Amino acid sequence: MKRDTVIAHVGRHPEEHFGAVNPPVYRASTLLFKTMEDYHHARAHRLDRTRRSAYARIGTPTSFALEDAISEIEGGERCLLVGSGMMGIAVALHAFLEAGDHVLVVDTVYAPTRRFCDQFLSRYGVEASYYDPYLGAGIAALIRPNTRVVYCESPGTSTFEVQDVPAIAAAAHRKGCKVLMDNTWGLMNFRPFEHGVDVSIQAGTKYIGGHSDLVLGTVTVRNEDWERVGTMSHFLGTHAGPDDVYLALRGIRTLPVRLERHMENALAVARWIEKRPEVVQVMYPALENDPGHALWKRDFTGACGLFGVALKPYPDKAVAALIEGMEYFGLGVSWGGYESLITPFKNDTVRTATKLDLPGPALRLHVGLEDPDDLIADLEKGFARLNAAG
Repeated sequence: MKRDTVIAHVGRHPEEHFGAVNPPVYRASTLLFKTMEDYHHARAHRLDRTRRSAYARIGTPTSFALEDAISEIEGGERCLLVGSGMMGIAVALHAFLEAGDHVLVVDTVYAPTRRFCDQFLSRYGVEASYYDPYLGAGIAALIRPNTRVVYCESPGTSTFEVQDVPAIAAAAHRKGCKVLMDNTWGLMNFRPFEHGVDVSIQAGTKYIGGHSDLVLGTVTVRNEDWERVGTMSHFLGTHAGPDDVYLALRGIRTLPVRLERHMENALAVARWIEKRPEVVQVMYPALENDPGHALWKRDFTGACGLFGVALKPYPDKAVAALIEGMEYFGLGVSWGGYESLITPFKNDTVRTATKLDLPGPALRLHVGLEDPDDLIADLEKGFARLNAAG
């Protein structure tokens, strides 16, 4: 099957649910058994999802359907659902790290991931250090005897540097390291396991849900890593709520057409912004002049609606005037919904291996499903306010 056909059909079993097109929502805690044999098997095989689980936190037909769908989309073999993207990151890192270990993390990583490494893992004897996102195969020189994990995020948070993931993975594997990756931006447009990734993590909150009404995380692995990741999830008591899982299943069915529109709109808006005199750089790998465009074109089959904009020097009050007067771009965290969003960031973004050298403030834009002409008109008024207040 072609990708879009897979997404429309994977995880669906109408014959098991009285012909219902969509898997029903199982709201449950206790699961009952008729025989001792089935009961003992379920308890002894908590990670075996071919029969049934002993307790609803371990899984239900609703969650199993979504796990099957995500595995297929990413090209993995097993998927684990958790309560948020950050929980997925925590479970994956915990699964492969212990006291005395070292983890290499890309310098442009999602800020809460950095905080988790520096403020939480460090308390348990795990050391994290950070590397240049453009390092590629050169990462081999940073791998120590006790390095167990190389963590990627491509493109990077806020500034959208594209990593040479295949080169990094090859170097890491030669040294016996596992490669973990936050694939939320790439989603169905980047097949992590075909590029050497061992564990792919996503915030299903974003495009999988697609409507800004759920919080969810996914961890996808090959069979060889399933027991390790699944056991850690069981230890930590992770769980995804049934209604969020159902909404994510519904969101997946329209994912290809939504992402195509997000990219189309984002390209139109980004190309317009590139020509603005207030702008130094638009950071979006799908643009031809972006530093990461060649790698993006090689490894990705598309883009989403999220990118960064570096402005010339402007005071805070001017940036506030731009943002606070927007009609269609909301000011709020997260992204991946149908609506457009805008948030500011500055040079003080924490980095230790590289320097964020922006001449002025910057914006992160998520371009939604509105008409791009309306979004451009909204931004044009915003730039007028920026100049008037600057």
